[in-house]
Amino acid sequence: MRPMTSLGPNAALIGQPGSRHALDTPALLVDVDALERNIAAMAAFARAAGVGLRPHAKTHKSARIAALQVAAGALGACCVTLGEAEVLAQAGIAGLHITSPQVTPSKIARLTALNATASGLSVVVDHPDNLAALDRAAAAAGKPLAVLVDFSAGHGRTGCADEAALMALARAAVAAEALVFRGIQSYSGNLQHVPVRAERRARALAELDRLGAMVRRLRDRGVEVPIVSGAGTGTFDLDPEARVFTELQAGSYVFMDVDYLRALRDGRNVPPFETALFVATSVVSVNQPGYVTCDAGLKSFATDGPLPEVAAGAPPGSRYEFFGDEHGRLVLPPGASKPPLGTQVECMTPHCDPTVNLHDRYHLMRGDTLVDIWPVDARGKR
Repeated sequence: MRPMTSLGPNAALIGQPGSRHALDTPALLVDVDALERNIAAMAAFARAAGVGLRPHAKTHKSARIAALQVAAGALGACCVTLGEAEVLAQAGIAGLHITSPQVTPSKIARLTALNATASGLSVVVDHPDNLAALDRAAAAAGKPLAVLVDFSAGHGRTGCADEAALMALARAAVAAEALVFRGIQSYSGNLQHVPVRAERRARALAELDRLGAMVRRLRDRGVEVPIVSGAGTGTFDLDPEARVFTELQAGSYVFMDVDYLRALRDGRNVPPFETALFVATSVVSVNQPGYVTCDAGLKSFATDGPLPEVAAGAPPGSRYEFFGDEHGRLVLPPGASKPPLGTQVECMTPHCDPTVNLHDRYHLMRGDTLVDIWPVDARGKR
């Protein structure tokens, strides 16, 4: 049994009806029913589309949530950092794919150690020097390492810059002594939040047309490409149209956030996934006209996207603004009564992934009841 102290100040509320409104705040909340529906919806979509699903754990950094995704049919999980992969592997999650190059000697040593015990591990490579270093390390360790060649897809963050580099690196991976070439990764991160669905679709399919041609040329030259991995929550239902990806890497669909909800709402009556992640905050000062101050600020929300949006607990039309490291300002609509001191307000997160990384724990809610508290297992793991 977990010690109560490890669960934080809300541990005594677990199982108490109405405990959602009695939390010590700020607190990161997960609506479990919405989370489960989101997981099931994406798994059903992937099955119907005939494509695999290896969702990104960078969103939730949670072994328990990764296990729920695998139980629903996921092939495993994607991890941006080696630290995320180490945590999930220790929890028994197989089929882990590391989506960012691991190039320093210390990271390569850790990667080799992880490969010795993890089942179905793979990593991307985008440069011949890194490929050679991985090959030497895997040969010395005595266990082959699976690699995917990364292609930049117009984003430019990582990946081979052009077709010639991709082709050369793929052939080098095939010829390597201790590496197993598993395929291609191509992630258009720059397209995931394009607000107009028609534009997002056109740009995504154009990139996949280019990628598909390269994959076909590799296969025509005798290079087997069993995996083509990519996609995200913003393009999850557009990318399969091209029939290029064999698996999807979408991650944020489990929680959703203000930015993704805006993008995925375009052209639909309702978004395909529900908001499952919130930050609960409490009103701590009511002395100024037109607004109240709450106890969740810059250290409770990601700041790289839109502002958090008020979901519950404040008058309709209330607006959240950052008001310091530990405080936010709830600007009230004209004529609205001020929420009294201690009132709990819930906000949708602006960008779910980095918001999660600011918190130690998830507070799992079913309706108004706190049903469990889970650690953010891979918080800060690099």
